Order: sequence, then structure tokens, then C-alpha cells
Amino acid sequence: MDVGDRLRTLRAAIEQHNHQYYDLDAPLLSDAEYDRLFGELLALEAEHPDLLSADSPTQRVGGAPQPEFSPVAHAMPMLSLNNAFADEEVAAFDRRVREGLAAEGDIAYSAEPKFDGLAISLAYEDGILRRGATRGDGSTGEDVTANLRTLRSIPLRLLGSGWPPRLEVRGEVLMWRSDFARLNERQREKGDKEFVNPRNAAAGALRQLDPRITATRPLRFFAYGLGAVEGGHLPATHSALLEQLAGWGFPVASERRRVSGLAGLLAYYQEIGSRRAALPYDIDGVVYKLDDLAAQARLGFVARAPRFAVAHKFPAEEALTELLDISIQVGRTGALTPVARLKPVFVGGVTVTNATLHNEDEIRRKDVRIGDTVVVRRAGDVIPEVARVLLEKRPADAREFVMPQTCPVCASSVVRSHDEKSGTGGTVVARCSGGLFCPAQRKQALWHFASRRAMDIEGLGDKIVEQLVDLDIVRTPADLYRLGLLALANLERMADKSANNLLAAIENSKRPPLARFIYALGIRNVGETTARELARHFGSLERLLAADDAQLTQVPDVGPTVAQCIRQFFSEPHNLEVIAQLCAPGGVVPQQAEGVAPVDSALAGKIFVLTGTLPSLTRDAAGQMIMAAGGKLSASVSKKTDFVVAGSEAGSKLEKAQQLGVPVIDQGQLLALLNVSSAEEPGA
Repeated sequence: MDVGDRLRTLRAAIEQHNHQYYDLDAPLLSDAEYDRLFGELLALEAEHPDLLSADSPTQRVGGAPQPEFSPVAHAMPMLSLNNAFADEEVAAFDRRVREGLAAEGDIAYSAEPKFDGLAISLAYEDGILRRGATRGDGSTGEDVTANLRTLRSIPLRLLGSGWPPRLEVRGEVLMWRSDFARLNERQREKGDKEFVNPRNAAAGALRQLDPRITATRPLRFFAYGLGAVEGGHLPATHSALLEQLAGWGFPVASERRRVSGLAGLLAYYQEIGSRRAALPYDIDGVVYKLDDLAAQARLGFVARAPRFAVAHKFPAEEALTELLDISIQVGRTGALTPVARLKPVFVGGVTVTNATLHNEDEIRRKDVRIGDTVVVRRAGDVIPEVARVLLEKRPADAREFVMPQTCPVCASSVVRSHDEKSGTGGTVVARCSGGLFCPAQRKQALWHFASRRAMDIEGLGDKIVEQLVDLDIVRTPADLYRLGLLALANLERMADKSANNLLAAIENSKRPPLARFIYALGIRNVGETTARELARHFGSLERLLAADDAQLTQVPDVGPTVAQCIRQFFSEPHNLEVIAQLCAPGGVVPQQAEGVAPVDSALAGKIFVLTGTLPSLTRDAAGQMIMAAGGKLSASVSKKTDFVVAGSEAGSKLEKAQQLGVPVIDQGQLLALLNVSSAEEPGA
């Protein structure tokens, strides 16, 4: 392929990917791959200036305006920045600046985070917001004034005084990670499609035709500079300008710094890089700008970027690689997670060979196959994941993945059930059914078994459980009742008195209420309330073990899904073997639960959901009081919910209750329902 053909191919490819990224918010390439293509195009055009075309992607920025919005011509083009990926490239930038200014010694720069959001322009006249626009193609953007007016972080009227009569402020619209997580949680609850990342969610929200929809999205704005200005007096430096913008009511990055010379630039890059994962928002690098505004004007611009600024990018958080195989990892709760085994690739500053595929549904949704070329994403310390597949690169021999039918760790049967967090219409999760036996689940099973609300074995905390399992002293809950002083003496920080106290606590747990014993087994979807109902209905462990699905669904709070979980648990031979060992002579003897509220209690069967922080009750205490009165607890709000008990900082559960018309009560009203006075509250 000759140079002309390669240039045409590169330009067409980059334009297509610009359209996918800027206009459709559905990128097909990783940032690193896009940067590589763009860098190749820049290099070829520099080598062959006679072939430079006015319509080359290097001569403009971003994508075309959306046809649904009115076009806005920028009085001053909204240009992008040149990128630097290595310290040597930053050194070259610093050298060019000093040479362009004929300066000796270190130069002062303003350094700030490079937000991963959507660039916008805000036009003010006499201190009043008149228009807001997207960057668009750099020359012409989209009029999104109505949407931007919904952002609380954008001042509709400037604060203070001294602002020019006509002022164009530029900055970034983005979404904080925590807000993004809550937004996707609401999407899941509604059964709607989840957003890919905060940047795409912000871009989509800003381009809504109905501003009322934008108003429901948690968007934020940070100012980072000015465009066209008429009249007035501005500070002499960029760092002082940011201070002035803050004084006029604009949010600016608190992580900004004024630094000196190359050493200052690189030190700032290292500092922000080390704090990147802890920042509330996504960034993909830092920006260096010559601090002296008059000196900026003297240096001027190249075709698509200023000479006085550069973006120092972090190592790519997305990269392309080959998916070599898919294996299964069994988690502490028995969930089977598919793991992609990858051809080693450098992403996010480390070499990645494995990445999570989450679950079988995700593999099907993304159409991931062994042999595919995939985009791997890694952000900070987050576990790498396979973000998407490049279908155009799929080989003819790519193989579909099939989830195993037995646990790869203990060979127990694999069962499939809907994730409790997603509801019956949500994600299907494959799990190992050998909860009491599977080595991968030992620590979790033992911790739950011994917890206060289960067998209540005081002194058997996380650290002791970890040592007992790691030293292969305890494999199943039944082994706890065979422990002796000699075995405990091998544990760190376990004195004779502590060991004797633990053995006494284990001995005292041998006659638990049946409800606690059922709950302690860790059956999927069987919480305390369901365990109480099972104990009340069947009266003995033997009758429960013999119950079929029809008998189980006669129990209040037990539907087909829960009944299936119970039967699957008790049909696994490994679990039955552990239960037999627990209940062997001299072992555990479950007792019919005491203190169960009568069936005719006023709150019997009523479903409560707790959300927020109550004034003087913990959620545990409130839940115990509700269950003692015969009520039931649920983790999610539905039409079947009878009451939502809301405290301060209540979130999406309160919103859903209001949408469904479910009664919302506070702590005082809850206590009134329970006929409890404030003096009778736990801890009063």
C-alpha cells in the first residue's frame, strides 16, 4: 500500500471511530489503539506535507453536531491538546516552550487533572448564562443550553464582580464514580440497560432532547479555562485565572498546582497518578499549561492544538489482546466466575494476563468467544475486565464457552439462580451447591455458621477462622465440635484462657433454636425471617429435610425460587454428610425456636424494608424488633412491601417506595407499630 492509500485508510478509519466515540457514545477502539492510529497519521502527514488534506482528522477535533440540536459557531475554536506518553516527550515540550520564549531557567506552569468527560462552552453576557454548547467538531458545536441549565454546579448568574461583559467559560461535564454506580443501580432496578462508563453516561445525559431527563442525571461541571472574552480585565496567569473563576462561582479542580520546570511537571504527574484511584471522578492524565497568559499568546497554536499546553496521559486503561482461554474461579459464596486467560498485555501500568468476565450472562451479552480479540479495561486497582469484543477480528475457529455442570473445586453440582440483587428478571448466577463442604467456600461458610445471628459462637471471628482453615485444622462446621486445646494452641495469639473460652462457647452452641441452626447452614436465599418460618412450620430438622417443593411452598415467605434453593442444598450429598456429622451423638441438637411471635400478631407476615440511618436504632436492632413481632425483612422494595422504614440519607429504596405508593414511616412510627416506647428501645 502506497503512502496516499495509507493516508486515506487512516483518515477514513479515524473518522469512523470519531463518529462512534463522539456522536454515538459507543467506541469500537481502546484509547490506546486510537492514539496509535492518530499518531501514525500525524507522522505520515509530517513526512509528506504535500499530501496534507484540509478534511483530515488532524485538522479538526471531535465529531459533527447532532442534528437534533441547533448549531453553535465557536467564536474561538475549541481545540484539543497534543499528547505526551513518556517523560521524554514532556521534556521535549518543556524545551520547545523555553526555546519559543527564548527563556533561560525553569518556566512556571499550571498543572491540573485531565478530566474524562465532555468538553463544553458557557457564554455569559453581563454575568447571566445565555448559551451552552458542546465542542462538536471544534468549530461548531451543539446548543445544549436547556440541559446545562439543569446542572447545579453551573452558575446561572456569576458571583462577585469584575467579570467581563462578554465571557466564555470552558470546562468539562462529567459524572462522579459514586453517582455513576447509583445511576446504574437505578437502571438495574427498572430493568433498563446499564451505562458503560461515567463518560458515556454523562455524554448521553447532556444530549437528551428532554431537559427533564438530564435533570435526573447526577452531572457535574469543572471549569478549566476561557474562550472568547470582550472587555473587562483578567489576571495575568492561568493559575490566577482559575482562582478568579472559582470566585465567580465555578467549580475548579482542587488538585491543581503551579509548578516550576520539568521537575515540577513530572513530580505532579507522579503525585496525581498515585492518587488517581482515590479521586471521585475519572481522569486519563494531567494537563500542563504555560502559566503566563501573555506568553501563551506569543507561542500561539499549531493546526489543532496550542503550543503552550500538553496532555501527559497515564498508561492506557484499555488495550487490545487475544483471549486464549476461559477458566472458572469459585468464590467464597460459591459463585462461579468465568475468568479470561489473556495473551499478556500492558494496560493501566501493569501487565495483565487474566480478566474477569463476571458471569455467563455477560459472556453471552458481549458474545465473547475463545480466540477473540478483546478490549481489556483496567482502572486503578480495579480487577481487569473484558470490556468488549472486536467482532471484525474474530477468527474462523473461535470457540463458544460452556459453563461446567459440576464445581471444578469439589465436584458438587452447579445450580443456577437469579442474583438476589437483580431480582427474578436479573442476572443468572451459577453456584456450587456444596456450601458446607466446598474448600473454596470454607472460610465464608464457617464465619457465617459461627456468627452472632446464627450459632453465636463468641470468639470465633474472621482471623481465627482464617487460621483454622489455612492450617487445615477445620474443613467443615462439624470439625468445630471436634476441636481441642492442642489444636487451638497452634493458632497465633491464642492463650490458654482464650482457647478455653472458645471451646466453652462452642460447647454452649450445641443446643441452638432450630431457626438459628437453619440460618447457620447458609442456604442461598434463606435469611433469618425465612429460617424462622421454616422452623415454625416444620418443627424439626428431620421434617424439613424430608419436605418436597410442594410442602416447602406452603411456608409463608417461601416461593418457588426459595423452595428450589432449599431442595438443591439438601439434595447435595456433601451437605447432608456434614449435617449428619453436626448432629451426631454428642454434637448439635437443634431446638424448636423460642420466642416466635404468634401467627395472629398484628405484624405477622408484614414485609418491611429498612433504608437510611435511623436516629437511635441500628438496622440490626430494628430488624430484630420487627422479626420478634412476626414481621419480615426484605432487601428490596416491591409492590408486596408493606412498609419502608426510612432514616436520614435514604437512597433509591425510598425513591422506589414513593413511585410504587408504598407507605414510608420513620423510627417513631415504627416503634408505635411495635408498641415500643423510647425507654424500651435497645440500648435506652
